[in-house]
Amino acid sequence: MAELNGVPVGVAEMQALALTNYGHFTTMRVEGGGVRGLSLHLDRLVRDCRAVFDADLDPDRVRDLVRHAIVDHSGPVVVRVTVFDPDLSVARPAAEATPDVLVTTRAAADGEQPPLRLRSAVYRRDTPEVKHVGLYGALRLRRAAQRDGYDDVVFTSPDGAVSEIATSNLGLVRDGHVVWPSEPHLPGVTMRLLDRAWGPSAVRYEPVTLADLATADAVFATNATIGVRAVAGIDGTDLPPDHPALRELREHYREIPFETV
Repeated sequence: MAELNGVPVGVAEMQALALTNYGHFTTMRVEGGGVRGLSLHLDRLVRDCRAVFDADLDPDRVRDLVRHAIVDHSGPVVVRVTVFDPDLSVARPAAEATPDVLVTTRAAADGEQPPLRLRSAVYRRDTPEVKHVGLYGALRLRRAAQRDGYDDVVFTSPDGAVSEIATSNLGLVRDGHVVWPSEPHLPGVTMRLLDRAWGPSAVRYEPVTLADLATADAVFATNATIGVRAVAGIDGTDLPPDHPALRELREHYREIPFETV
């Protein structure tokens, strides 16, 4: 299902998004009409709209559009909110923007997902702090990793400093602390919720290398559709996928209250 500004989307608008591919988005899991971290998702959309379009976005309007899109869904659903301007062109992206809101839905996966096996690749997303629609580089490397038998790709700098997974954050557990890489990355909603739940004194942001991951108590991925997912290996190194800290992280995540859409 896809709605643009609350009505079924037309071919012309989708064509503009496909051809120009300029915009930003957020993805959230809706259960029982609620979202963990809904206010953070809305804050992200407002912030990124200002960064991408130099324009304001009304979060209450976005909330209304999401509510309209999920009205016929009874089970868990993944909602993506994409903000773009159908009138912007490749030739004239500097025109004043009046962004529209595209809301799409798809069924959400149920149950705990199996551990990930990752391959590392030297790459940094363009403007990593913004959740923008320019995913070619990330998906190209994910595709290459999957065709070689891995589940996903983790990005590093040329000197081996880890930043993030293609569409997830990467964290590790060491000596009772959650450690997130300090390399430029997208600050995920699930990451921020876990920071609150775990407690500021037990969370660190610091340089993380591939060697650090190999010696961590546990390594995990987070995003809004999967919550917390274990990482069982990176490149040729096996990692413990069932460390008690991972179960504790999942429990903290499950206890985070839902915000009603």
